[in-house]
Amino acid sequence: MGSLIQNTSTKGKIGMAAAAIGVVLVAIFLMKMATSPSYSTVATGVDPAQTGKMTAALDTKGVKWKLVNNGTGIAVDSGQTAEARVALAEQGLPQNGQAGFELFDKQKLGASNLQQQVTYQRALEGELAQTIEQVQGVTSAQVNLVLPEEQLFSDQNSQSKASVLLSTGGQPMDPNSVRGIAQLVAGGVKGLQLGNVSITDSTGQLLWPTSDTLGNGPSASLKQAAQNRYNQQLGAQLQAMLNQTVGVGKGTVQVNADLNVDQTSKDALLYAKKGVPLEQKKQNEKLAGSGGASGTAGTGSNIPSYSGAGAGGGNNNYNNTSSDTTFGVSKTVEHTKVAPGAINKLGVAVLVDKSVPPATVAQLQSALGAAAGITPKRGDTITVSQVAFAKQPPATAPKAPLNPVGYAKYVLLAFGLMGFLFFMMRHLKKREDETLMRKPTWLTEIEAPTTVAELEAGNGGGMPMPQESSQKKGLEELADRSPDRVAQQVRLWMNEA
Repeated sequence: MGSLIQNTSTKGKIGMAAAAIGVVLVAIFLMKMATSPSYSTVATGVDPAQTGKMTAALDTKGVKWKLVNNGTGIAVDSGQTAEARVALAEQGLPQNGQAGFELFDKQKLGASNLQQQVTYQRALEGELAQTIEQVQGVTSAQVNLVLPEEQLFSDQNSQSKASVLLSTGGQPMDPNSVRGIAQLVAGGVKGLQLGNVSITDSTGQLLWPTSDTLGNGPSASLKQAAQNRYNQQLGAQLQAMLNQTVGVGKGTVQVNADLNVDQTSKDALLYAKKGVPLEQKKQNEKLAGSGGASGTAGTGSNIPSYSGAGAGGGNNNYNNTSSDTTFGVSKTVEHTKVAPGAINKLGVAVLVDKSVPPATVAQLQSALGAAAGITPKRGDTITVSQVAFAKQPPATAPKAPLNPVGYAKYVLLAFGLMGFLFFMMRHLKKREDETLMRKPTWLTEIEAPTTVAELEAGNGGGMPMPQESSQKKGLEELADRSPDRVAQQVRLWMNEA
């Protein structure tokens, strides 16, 4: 290699050095790109006043970071995301815009009742905001409370109220999550009714209360959402049953349900056919007598000139029985609260491929109808139809998403190394061919014609004798290095002769 570089011309040496430097620079650039860290955002919407505290906490743990979104966001190395979150949590960062009960940690002595009441209200608002921010889908929250002062008379007390502003990053909130936030706020404030909680998003759209909470019945969106969930759940169960029966891709099920989402209460008063005695009174009177003096009492019976008109005598019995019963009417009072979700009407449509036998189709209709709970008296219907399904293309395994940047690094690196090796091999082969194919100078001079006078003069016609030492040494080195090429060259000269 050293002799090759020595035999190379100055221009060739400059070209080889430039090619080597270029390959080294390209390799360094590609390696730098391949090893450069990728960043992921761990905090957005950060107050610029807290950015310095957060970066200091990350530096303490040795986490690589950079600022994004004009200093309102912080991104860290993707491999250190967990360490960054732990480091920020240890320092209580990022702090919420509304402070919680930590406000009482800095309470001053001699604070008035008004100051304590205002501090308590601010602390309660902050605690509720921090709790709401833990709900999935909520980026930030702000809570404002109206806490009235307690009055001596209850009829003079006003009701507590709360307003919540949610920031969801442009994503819609689930109605169930909104209801849960309203319940959370109402349960965290004394005397706060659920209807006195108002929730809006960053666009000003009212999320709570809705029409059903105001007593106007369930909204169309809630009813549609309930029906969609029911249709998907029942459809998935029927589809799984159909796939196990006829095979995957040979049948499909569609469910359409009409649900009653009205929450009602039912009161019933039932009377028994037979009364129950509540009070009973019974009275029995008896009188018994024997024969004695007859006649009527008075002066008439004492006059001798008159005789009694009739004589009385014999036994006398008197018996009188009476009863009084007060009956109570038997009744039963029932209070029933009907939960929403009853099915008004259910429709199921099933399509199967024509390859399915007709006997199987009839069995499928009865089996799917029983599984879906079809009730003809309610107006439910189920239909099974056979159609020719389109042929499905062969399933291919999902390909992993390509990363053009990552593959480009390795492609460029491979091209750079191949180019470097190509030019180096080409240059080495060229130099070797020139060394082997070139005739020695002394051989050319020997083949040149020489006159007899020049030979007699003894100078060989000015032809210098070959320096046996250096030329012989060069030939021996060439023969040792490439004996095959030397033999080929000798054969070529012999053929030409």
